[in-house]
Amino acid sequence: MARVKPLADLVEACIGPSFAAQGFASTDILAAWPEIVGERLARHCQPSKLEWPRRRRRDEEARPEPGTLVVRVDGAFALELQHLGPIVIERINAHYGWACVGRIVMRQGRIGGGARKAAPPPLDPVQRGEVALAVSKIEDAALREALDRFGIAVAADSKR
Repeated sequence: MARVKPLADLVEACIGPSFAAQGFASTDILAAWPEIVGERLARHCQPSKLEWPRRRRRDEEARPEPGTLVVRVDGAFALELQHLGPIVIERINAHYGWACVGRIVMRQGRIGGGARKAAPPPLDPVQRGEVALAVSKIEDAALREALDRFGIAVAADSKR
């Protein structure tokens, strides 16, 4: 009997070559884009291409120079992305663990469907209390808040 494969493995194999043609090593930048730039900015911009500088023959073993990330952005948010550019570059490089992006170039264009996500249904106060109690013993405030948001999301998802 064939073993069930995660959908992510199959998708990577199908669209991986087209991403490679655009300079991306894998498809994960699109999946991680909202985490990198934040949900609000991710609704109005998305990466479209990563351009790499040509390598010199003598530097075959050296780490490649940072590339240029081409980002398609809604016109109104181009200024905001321009101001946040250094922070976005820093977050992308932190996500990948090396300085893969050196600059961002913006191209104006429409981004995805304009349909907004429906607000999640309100969480039952009992479930909200259970989540709060479960994370209350965690001393690190940032970790506690992240786990609280995660617990709320899981509880809301299981409610659907």
